[in-house]
Amino acid sequence: MAGIHAALPEIHLVRRVITRAPELGGEDYDAVSVEDFEAMVASGAFAVHWGAHGLYYGIPVTVKHHLNTGTDCLVNFSRRALAEAAATFPLVMVLNITAKPETLAQRLAARGRETDTEIAKRLAQAEKPLPPELDALHVSNDGPLSQTVARAVALLQPAKV
Repeated sequence: MAGIHAALPEIHLVRRVITRAPELGGEDYDAVSVEDFEAMVASGAFAVHWGAHGLYYGIPVTVKHHLNTGTDCLVNFSRRALAEAAATFPLVMVLNITAKPETLAQRLAARGRETDTEIAKRLAQAEKPLPPELDALHVSNDGPLSQTVARAVALLQPAKV
């Protein structure tokens, strides 16, 4: 996501709110407790929110301001949140960035955040198809990050004829 944003700085990169410890890194996010997250849900702080892999994720409602002013936004959604995202944002474009199961398993193990059982669950979730009503652009993330970013940028900014 950061690489795509660096190549396309005119697109607003949305910071997710996650019930994950801040020191775990992996992306730039706002860490909150489950209690704070639940309070944020109750107060309407999120345009979209969901649970996945034992955590809760939220997309701040401020994303609507950016969209309403004509700014495209880059958001990291879970597969579980795509139907709600499409209902909330009718012009959503899904960029499905995936890796082969063995590549994903190696990367998850290297992160050291999940147990073997949790990794197996994530791999099973990654194999599930996207909601059929969504148009999705697909990018393989099996090679170097620079290649993945270049492919994603090319899809988001197709060459003008």
